[in-house]
Amino acid sequence: MSKAPLNPSLTDDQLDQLCINTIRTLSIDAIQQAKSGHPGTPMALAPLVYTLWNRVLRFDPQDPIWPNRDRFVLSNGHASMLLWSVLHLTKTQAVNAEYEILGKPSVTLDDIRHFRQLDSKAPGHPEYHWVSGVETTTGPLGQGVATSVGMAIAEKWLASHYNRPNFQIFDYNIYAICGDGCLMEGVGSEAASLAGHLRLDNLCWIYDNNHISLEGSTRLTFTEDVAARFLAYGWSILRVGDANDPDAIQRALGTFMERKGNPTFIVVDSHIGYGSPHKQDTAAAHGDPLGDEEVRLTKRNYGWPENETFLVPGGVYERFAEGIGKRGSQARRSWTALFEAYRAKYPDLAKEIDLMQRRELPAGWERNLPVFPADSKGIAGRDASGKVLNVLAQNIPWFLGGSADLAPSNRTTLTFEGAGDLQGDNPGGKNLHFGVREHAMAAIMNGLSLSKLRPFGGTFLIFSDYARPGIRLAAIMELPVIFVFTHDAMGDGEDGPTHQPVEQLASLRAMPGLTTLRPGDANEVVEAYRYIMKLRHQPAVLALSRQPLPTLDRSRYAPAAGVAQGAYVLADAPGGVPQVIIIASGSEVSLAVEAHETLVAEGIRSRVVSMPSWEIFDHQTKEYRDSVLPSNVKARVAVEQASTLGWERYVGTSGQVIGMHTFGASAPLKELQRKFGFEPGQVVAAAREQLRKHGLVELEQ
Repeated sequence: MSKAPLNPSLTDDQLDQLCINTIRTLSIDAIQQAKSGHPGTPMALAPLVYTLWNRVLRFDPQDPIWPNRDRFVLSNGHASMLLWSVLHLTKTQAVNAEYEILGKPSVTLDDIRHFRQLDSKAPGHPEYHWVSGVETTTGPLGQGVATSVGMAIAEKWLASHYNRPNFQIFDYNIYAICGDGCLMEGVGSEAASLAGHLRLDNLCWIYDNNHISLEGSTRLTFTEDVAARFLAYGWSILRVGDANDPDAIQRALGTFMERKGNPTFIVVDSHIGYGSPHKQDTAAAHGDPLGDEEVRLTKRNYGWPENETFLVPGGVYERFAEGIGKRGSQARRSWTALFEAYRAKYPDLAKEIDLMQRRELPAGWERNLPVFPADSKGIAGRDASGKVLNVLAQNIPWFLGGSADLAPSNRTTLTFEGAGDLQGDNPGGKNLHFGVREHAMAAIMNGLSLSKLRPFGGTFLIFSDYARPGIRLAAIMELPVIFVFTHDAMGDGEDGPTHQPVEQLASLRAMPGLTTLRPGDANEVVEAYRYIMKLRHQPAVLALSRQPLPTLDRSRYAPAAGVAQGAYVLADAPGGVPQVIIIASGSEVSLAVEAHETLVAEGIRSRVVSMPSWEIFDHQTKEYRDSVLPSNVKARVAVEQASTLGWERYVGTSGQVIGMHTFGASAPLKELQRKFGFEPGQVVAAAREQLRKHGLVELEQ
């Protein structure tokens, strides 16, 4: 690595080209050294990224998290060397988890030399949290552009709520670069359709039109008129005929900033692997290093020293400092001064913004949460959830959400006066209508959360499969989004197996960093929300019943506050020394209680453990876990209307699990409960069998 001295005779155009080729060659060298990566797109799009960052983007490398910065999303995340190069060359500063600027670079040249290696700040794809300056984790194609729609919705919402005359506190734009893969994946189409409907004129997608995918020419699979599709979605369409023309790129971006009323889609015609004499415009430049000889030939084409690696010529750092460095610093300082004046005039609003930026909650956020009286008929989990959501949304100004066209069924509609529907002409509404778009909904929720709003989104638990990529990215990024999944078992029995979740709970519980809760009655629903709302860096799933569940008498049974420990002793044997433990979640908790009462009446010392969340329980101390599930009590039964996978960790190898081993069936709920064994008598029989198995009750003659 070397840094050449500044050549004062270079013209502006020559300095621009020097910066562009530095991005290209850093990318080529990093990928070649790693023997892994995707060089073609960085080689093609270096002029675009240079122009966007150094001439247009409102971003301060010295403070990469100031609230009114423009957002940049590299949706085709395999081209991550574009981002690592520009973060390094702009000297973007690192920020820690406490939002403190650390006084060191986000990405060093050494990180780039160790591209894709352990602990490098230049990983294979952009990783939020891991690298400052990355606005969202990307890699799964389509997720980045879909997330950018959430960011654009958030900016509109923030501006609507917090801007005042002469105080444009929020007026930033969102730029997302995407490729053919992002546009082939369905999530991109879902999100683009909604963005057009909402007329998000702060959103610009830039399409790398290089006619190449991993398998070869896009003529194999992708021959549609992409621009016409986006025109039909309601987007404005612009075209740049040559990705190597920075001035044309800048003009197109300028047109985007001037246009109002629609999102903008810019088609940029490019050459993948630009400058490679043998691999330009071929799939060979997509996903593999160029090779040593091709690297030398390509550098020769760029007029670059062929044997230099990781070269940053003199004048490159300075060019970025004079461009984005100076422009971003001025923009941030002006905004900071504006915000201090705003704070003096609107202190309460400024305080809300401060709390939001730190992911904190306002004072009194828990006030008026409902307490449900004991009721044998009870209330459905979804109905209890709806009541809680309406309280929280009034107590927390930036708490908002909706459903994938299922709000009447999910009970996610905010009905209080002033809640409003978020639409193009009402961007400050609190009810989001995602349409039948679970895949995009989850990604959009991530975009809202990355913008520091607190979003919730609903659908049926069975359709969590459609939302799963976004849920997974929320867990990876440690975002406190809330997924409200109703119809959690067989409550919609007549709809049959297609609508009855069996394996979904096990699948969600398997996801690192995700908290899944399945509350057993209305008061457990309240406590589940009380726990979830305190999370700052963790997404949560609520699995809620469609059918009414008995509201337990908490004067007879333990308080629902035990939800905060993940599992708790709900009902116990006289003296607290159980012979058999029955563990249940959700709708099966009342079933377990009914079986418990029968056993106790027979003189059997039974304990019921309500276990709404495995993840929370597993994080409790060993002493607490042993107090709930004593290791010396081997007779155990677990009951859950879902796959039995994983329950052995709580019942042991000799315990019994009453659960699902097949898909469901189409029938009324009571018939399904009878068919699959979810009745009190079945639980009692299983408990007795456990007692016999462990020698605690003599076999009947």
